[in-house]
Amino acid sequence: MASTAEHDAMRRALAIAANGPRGVNPQVGALLLSADGRVLAEGWHRGAGTPHAEVDALSKLEPGAARGATAVVTLEPCNHTGRTGPCSEALIAAGVARVVYAVSDPGDHSSGGAERLRQASVDVEAGLLAEDASALLDSWLTVQRLGRPHVTVKWAQSLDGRAAAADGTSQWITGPAARADVHRRRSDADAIVVGTGTLLADDPALTARRPDGSLYDHQPRPVVVGRRPVPADAAVRRHPLPLVTDSGRDLPGLLEDLRQEGVQRLFVEGGPDVASSFLRAGLVDEVLVYVAPVLLGGDRLSLRDIGVTTIAQAQRLEVADLIPLGDDVLYVCAPRQAQGPEEGDE
Repeated sequence: MASTAEHDAMRRALAIAANGPRGVNPQVGALLLSADGRVLAEGWHRGAGTPHAEVDALSKLEPGAARGATAVVTLEPCNHTGRTGPCSEALIAAGVARVVYAVSDPGDHSSGGAERLRQASVDVEAGLLAEDASALLDSWLTVQRLGRPHVTVKWAQSLDGRAAAADGTSQWITGPAARADVHRRRSDADAIVVGTGTLLADDPALTARRPDGSLYDHQPRPVVVGRRPVPADAAVRRHPLPLVTDSGRDLPGLLEDLRQEGVQRLFVEGGPDVASSFLRAGLVDEVLVYVAPVLLGGDRLSLRDIGVTTIAQAQRLEVADLIPLGDDVLYVCAPRQAQGPEEGDE
C-alpha cells in the first residue's frame, strides 16, 4: 500500500509532468524517494527523443545513489527501445527497489515495464492517483485506444436546425457567451478543421481568442479540407501556425497524418459538408451543438447526408451535458450505436 510520502510524490510528479509538451509522446513526471521518503531527484519528459521522466530523474543523481530508492511515476515505465532505451531496464540497472505508478501503458510495444520490473524482484504498485493521471493523459490515452485523434464536431444552429439564412449569412446565429465558449474549446484542441466552403464564405482566422480579442497561449493548427484553393489573402494564412490543406477525400488518412504530427484532439468546425462527412464515416467522438432561439427557415440545414435513409439508421446520441450560454444552449453529446425506436415509441 502506498505511503503518505508516495502519495505526495505522485501529486508532485503529476504537476511536473504538465511541464512537458503535449504531442506524440505522453506527458510523464517521476520522483525518486529515499527509503525514509525524502525526495532524491525529480524529472519529466521534455518531448520526442529526449530522456524519459525516470531517466531524467536518475541523471540528476550520482552513480549508485538510487540503489534501494522508490521511483514514483505517472505512467508505467516503458519496456521498449525507441529513440531512447527501456525505462524498466534503467530503473533495474540503477538498483531501484520499488516502483509506484499511476496508469498502465496501453501501447502494444511500450507496455510490459511493470512485469519486467517484477521479474527483476522490484516491488511494483500500480494505480496510485490513477484518476488524476488519466485526466492528465486523457488526450494521449484516447489516441492510443482509437489509433487516431479524438474528434469533436461542432456546429451552431437556429432552433429549426439551420446553419445559415437563405442568403448564406451565418454570423452570428449564437450570442457572445456561446462564441466565447467555442474559442475556449478551440484552445484545448491541437488542430481545427473547416471546409473550403466555410473558408470562402466566412474567411475565418481559425485562431482561439479570448473575449478581449487576444490570442490564447495554445493555438490549434489550422486545417482546410476541400478541392478549392485557399485564397492568398485569406485570414487563415495569418494564423500563427502553418496551414494544412487536404482534399478531404480520405478522412482516415488525414487523421493518421495529423496523429503522426502529434495531433491528439481535433476540432471540426464547419461547415455542414465537412461535419456530415466525419459523421458519415463514423469518425466522431463528441458532438457540440450550439442552439440559438432563432428561426431561419429555408434549406440551409446544419447537416447534409450522413448515411441515414430510415429512422432505424439514426445516429443516436447520448447527452453528456446541457449548458446554458446566455440565450443559447450547448448540447454536449457522444455518438452511440444506431438503434431503432425505444420500446413503446410510435
